[in-house]
Amino acid sequence: MRNFLGSLIETFEVAFIAVVSVMVIRTFLVQPFLVSGDSMEPNFSDGNYLMVDELSYRFKNPERGEVIVFKYPENPSLYYIKRIVGLEGEKISIKEGKVSIFNKEHPEGFVLEEDYIPSGITSGNIEVVLGDNQYFVMGDNRRYSFDSRSWGPLDEKNILGVVRLNLWPFEKVRAVNIPKYW
Repeated sequence: MRNFLGSLIETFEVAFIAVVSVMVIRTFLVQPFLVSGDSMEPNFSDGNYLMVDELSYRFKNPERGEVIVFKYPENPSLYYIKRIVGLEGEKISIKEGKVSIFNKEHPEGFVLEEDYIPSGITSGNIEVVLGDNQYFVMGDNRRYSFDSRSWGPLDEKNILGVVRLNLWPFEKVRAVNIPKYW
């Protein structure tokens, strides 16, 4: 009986440690996210299951090209997935299907080369100057994305984390890389 009781206590200890570990990991490190909608096609599809890194942005700033999950500014109970196109302090100009970025390193501006989406699908005629801790985000499926072109810059406080892994469907399992723009 003593052996049985010892084994039972040990089993509960292992189960308790496992549950606490999972809770800590999900609360502070990574969070699962299920894509709903087509705004990130062709790179992420409705039903894709992703892992979101919630820790990195505590130590570094978001970068252009990263795919993030955030709380929609006008309704924080909704979560969106978009790509960061403009960084804090930059001017973003969208004209004739091209996204141009103006910043300290490129005061004359440069056209953002986005080889991860089909050319010519970016619509709008917009010019936005981002403030401190603000980002300009857009979906990869520009024709069908509700993004910063519609509701303005995204405040950093709304960002949950950066997408690191696409885990489902199985044939699309991959690490999510940041595109190189130059």
